[in-house]
Amino acid sequence: MNTEILKVDRDNLGGVSMAHAGEIIRSGGLVAFPTETVYGLGGDALNPKSSKKIYEAKGRPSDNPLIVHIADLDAIRKIAILDESCYEIKDIEGTVNRLAEAFWPGPLTIILKKTDAVPYETTGGLDTVAIRMPSDKIAAVFIRESCGYIAAPSANISGRPSPTKVSHVIEDLSGRVDMIIDGGDVDIGLESTIVDLTEDRPYILRPGAVTEQMLRAIIPDVTVDKGLKKDSDAAPKAPGMKYRHYAPKGELTIVTGDIDRVIDYINDRAQVCKADLIKCGVICPDEHILRYKAPVVKCTGRLGDEEAVAKRLYSILREFDAEGVEVIYSESFDSDGIGSAVMNRLIKAAGHKIVQV
Repeated sequence: MNTEILKVDRDNLGGVSMAHAGEIIRSGGLVAFPTETVYGLGGDALNPKSSKKIYEAKGRPSDNPLIVHIADLDAIRKIAILDESCYEIKDIEGTVNRLAEAFWPGPLTIILKKTDAVPYETTGGLDTVAIRMPSDKIAAVFIRESCGYIAAPSANISGRPSPTKVSHVIEDLSGRVDMIIDGGDVDIGLESTIVDLTEDRPYILRPGAVTEQMLRAIIPDVTVDKGLKKDSDAAPKAPGMKYRHYAPKGELTIVTGDIDRVIDYINDRAQVCKADLIKCGVICPDEHILRYKAPVVKCTGRLGDEEAVAKRLYSILREFDAEGVEVIYSESFDSDGIGSAVMNRLIKAAGHKIVQV
């Protein structure tokens, strides 16, 4: 397949090129496009054949639901049931409206019960549908120029670090999709927060830039899925969370504890790698770069700047791959606010390999 690369001007999105991208979706094709979180791989969410193509292009397990992206709040009614009698949560429509008013457009995905308009190929065989309204201008125009309902997971090969630059998308999906829209680097760098409203209370199934504290201000009874907590043996509720994600090619280990001990431990392991002729890399904040002796050290930003870490994380993991790094050690990061999302992704990328020192 010949993949067209479309470079767009964010200040002039009404041209023929975006209409062409929309036509590709309406004809059953696939288009990768930027959002404020990561690049998405889009197809017609209401066309089961398009959803099957997404799974095939990514090599994604078919029981891992796709998020449906919309550009207008009224679009929910076609794909989601808002009848209060179908939910345990009271005033389901009011809850959705409050969340939408606070966080849409933006990096929040809401799970509701689906209507018959949404095929099971899009929802991974579930009776629920995940819905998001991205704030990125290119994404909004693209959705409206298409069918109005875009199923879109991250635009990468399944299991690889999510794409935050168009070069990442081209690396993974060129020749697998019809078009890639080049919108430059994304703003946030981590996938959206997911909140499930189909259970007895609202559950956070995936942390993101919309934090637990922010959600609690709107829906006070929201709670975090037990399966996301480090000390829990519970299986995560979100089907996709059972798979290893965001992983570099090298073996990644997170090292946590007193920072001096962390640095000493990582430096000791780097020396072992050197003796064994294994290329070793380190992930750390700017302030610690001179304390490491590994051949490749990648900085995430200044201490405490978790938004910078979020924006850099996936790019750093891909840089290690490009440089042939075989073993990677990372400091841990704060677990408050967006830091909890950073650690969630880092732990998944490491396959839950954590060393306490």
